[in-house]
Amino acid sequence: MIKAFKAYDIRGIYGTDLTQVQVYKIGFHLPALFNVDTILVGRDMRVSSPEIFETLCKGITDAGCHVHSLGLSTTPFVYWATAKYGYSLSVMITASHNPKEHNGLKISGTNAVPIGFDSGLKELQDLVENQIPEPKAAKGNVTEKDFYQQYIDFQKQWIADYSGLKMIIDCSNGMASLFARTLYGNSPIYLFDTLDGNFPNHEPNPLEAENIRDLQNKVIAEKADIDIIFDGDADRVMFVDEKGQFISPDLLIAVLARHFLTEKHQGAKVLQDIRTSKSVTEEVERLGGKMEMWRVGRAYAALKLREIDGLFGGELAGHYYFKDFFYSDSAFLACSLLLKQFQQAKQQGFPVSELIASIKTYANTGELNFVIEKKQEVMEAIKEYFLQQETPMAIYDFDGYRIEFKNWWFNIRSSNTEAYLRFIAEAKEAAFLNVKVEELKEVLKPFLAN
Repeated sequence: MIKAFKAYDIRGIYGTDLTQVQVYKIGFHLPALFNVDTILVGRDMRVSSPEIFETLCKGITDAGCHVHSLGLSTTPFVYWATAKYGYSLSVMITASHNPKEHNGLKISGTNAVPIGFDSGLKELQDLVENQIPEPKAAKGNVTEKDFYQQYIDFQKQWIADYSGLKMIIDCSNGMASLFARTLYGNSPIYLFDTLDGNFPNHEPNPLEAENIRDLQNKVIAEKADIDIIFDGDADRVMFVDEKGQFISPDLLIAVLARHFLTEKHQGAKVLQDIRTSKSVTEEVERLGGKMEMWRVGRAYAALKLREIDGLFGGELAGHYYFKDFFYSDSAFLACSLLLKQFQQAKQQGFPVSELIASIKTYANTGELNFVIEKKQEVMEAIKEYFLQQETPMAIYDFDGYRIEFKNWWFNIRSSNTEAYLRFIAEAKEAAFLNVKVEELKEVLKPFLAN
């Protein structure tokens, strides 16, 4: 079985989890599986991406299908071009925030609807594993497509005057470097804004504490108002405030609500994932929105936002989805709108840290990760333990379990992309929350020992 096929995409160590032969087969089988004659392909700057691009295109064209090459791209750029120009299928070559040895493929259908394991990747995996390609006599061809300026024009409509903000932007040597200066000019201080698939400064995952240390030090040294950091393929954006504190990305859903939930949008639906702070729900509802909760990951979130015709949504991992972006995620659109809110707050005398403090009213563990083999068994054990302690106010079971009690809640879920069992909890009082975490660890002990 090919290890690289995941719930949301195809991703792993290139040459081990995902091989050149497998990439060729993926390219060859895509056209028939999805009944298309042209596929849009973009790629990131990873060292292995040119080889994967050539191999994927060889497979596609051997199947008699044409390739429109977008060249170097952010992942949202591929989503936008897919929907804007009416492609029925697209592929972005990237391993997103993973280390440099990794690479992979993100596949989207008509209107940039994500293709996940339940909507085509399973069938694709079966074909790659079991069917030998037979190249067609009539080959397809590869054509370069340049939508760069059109995309810049689209993104610029969301940009405001940020002259009152001192900003630092960390591009992580990733694909954000392709657009950041064009969109935000030369006034911000830029870190690591050259494309380099070796990621010489830090890995392109802003959720790992060691990857934002340079940024945290810089904001203090420069007395900046806000730090911005993008991941490797620039589909996620995260922030550090003027004190050097990392801002939990779910809280920024509430900040975005201040932009979107004007009088004409009262009652609009907003999407959050199952890990989101109750602070966000309370703020969105205070502003007149209606919060909807769903599973983690773009393969689920983008479809759900479209299904409910939501205005926007977000995830703890730093993805933000917009109806105005074909219900897909756009880090630059999110960044532009959030910077406007930070600018307005500063004009009113509130630094970013105070803006966030006005929203964050609960103590939160952050996401705790445990390497455990018997994930489902452990989730059931944790659920049963806490249900024996008190009566729940609500139970959600569509992505692990989120169980809400009078004074606290927790979510326990299995990662779809990594070998982790993930736990997150929240309460009004930090001391109370600490007690619950210690109880969790006691429940986990026999499983960790094995």
